[in-house]
Amino acid sequence: MNTIIEKIKPLSNKQINIMEVCGTHTMAIASSGIKSLLPKNINMISGPGCPVCVTPAGIIDSAVELAKNGCIITTFGDMVRVPGSSSSLEKERSNKCDIRIVYSCLDVIEIAQKNPKKEVIFIGVGFETTSPTIAATINIADMQNLKNFSVLPAFKLIPPAIQTILEQKQIKIDGFMLPGHVSTIIGSRPYRFIAENFKRPGVITGFESADILEGIFLILNQSKSGKAKIEIQYKGIVKEQGNPFALKLLYSIFEKADTQWRGIGTIKNSGLKFRKKYMKFDSLKKFRLKVKTTKEPAGCLCGKILTGIAKPKQCRYFGKKCTPASPIGPCMVSSEGTCAAHYKYIK
Repeated sequence: MNTIIEKIKPLSNKQINIMEVCGTHTMAIASSGIKSLLPKNINMISGPGCPVCVTPAGIIDSAVELAKNGCIITTFGDMVRVPGSSSSLEKERSNKCDIRIVYSCLDVIEIAQKNPKKEVIFIGVGFETTSPTIAATINIADMQNLKNFSVLPAFKLIPPAIQTILEQKQIKIDGFMLPGHVSTIIGSRPYRFIAENFKRPGVITGFESADILEGIFLILNQSKSGKAKIEIQYKGIVKEQGNPFALKLLYSIFEKADTQWRGIGTIKNSGLKFRKKYMKFDSLKKFRLKVKTTKEPAGCLCGKILTGIAKPKQCRYFGKKCTPASPIGPCMVSSEGTCAAHYKYIK
């Protein structure tokens, strides 16, 4: 690691803001102490790459409503504690609602089969990494003609969110450390606009400390040369074309749609909705629900933290009223949330 840090130092002769988009990168950077090893003028900024953090409170409210009406709600672990506008799934589970944590969307098929008289709903949260597996599950449910299974859609796509960040005026991002997991599915091509339209470097990076430092080095090298491009540091895993099979499956079930990001707002074509053929698996359509727009808790800076405008310590609640034991905002709830990472490793 010392060798790559020595390579970085000569390239860091000016202030540069680098955003790591992925929540896994945020946690890896915080836990390994990478920020303390870098020259002071390299400012690492966390982005909106935590799917739990950007899930709107209205989705939680819809899930709570369904749970209260007797449905079995299934979800990944972090979602249980995310606050909605007035409750959370964790609170409703303590009130005897049937809310179950699963480790794979495929587990939900088995739950639905074992409970034929119950409606079983999976909260469809995630980026391009997890959404193909959910698409595969829906495909299986369709082949099995499973009528008591549906998905509450809250899917997000990373490239449109990056574009929104680049278009904001509050802070300039000079380069992007792009997510390794998402890029295994979509490849490097969807990020070309970063270099071609905005003239910013982008490097798809792995998750080991050496990978991250090499990613920073490549970003700095591009910045110094003045020639922005999208590079793949994570070469053993990520290919330019991504995973064509997963993408074909994904877009056979879903199509792009405008969607709301918690704390950020609605971003055009940044989400997924069911194609007409599979709309019977859409919980919102099946139960005639409309996701309500809700306000974030007064004073919570999660929206600004997710777009790099603010850092956790600038929030008046951070480490005081808002802790992992009693989170106010989603950035403190998720294991990949920026506030959670700062609280655990940097506070």
